[in-house]
Amino acid sequence: MENERPQPEEPKGRWDALRKALREFFYGMTVHELAVETRHARGDLDHLFMLIVFGDLIGLPILPPYYSMRLLPYVLPSIQRWKRSALRERDLTDLARVDI
Repeated sequence: MENERPQPEEPKGRWDALRKALREFFYGMTVHELAVETRHARGDLDHLFMLIVFGDLIGLPILPPYYSMRLLPYVLPSIQRWKRSALRERDLTDLARVDI
């Protein structure tokens, strides 16, 4: 208790923290926007694929049911989420994606 000074951090830990902070800064400065746009594009393509293949689930048959049933085991986990998003009411503000 006589001499309770905080011990300095380990220099290696400081360098690791600085390196991580710089890496995240440069990622955000260069690649983050591309990663976000790529995720949005993938979501749009997934939505379109599900609409084409399983459109008969929401009343829009495009492909014969035989092909849909062959693909069903692969997309079964995402059907409920897709149906909910496909049947959701939309307005003009939904078209303008605002990422905060």
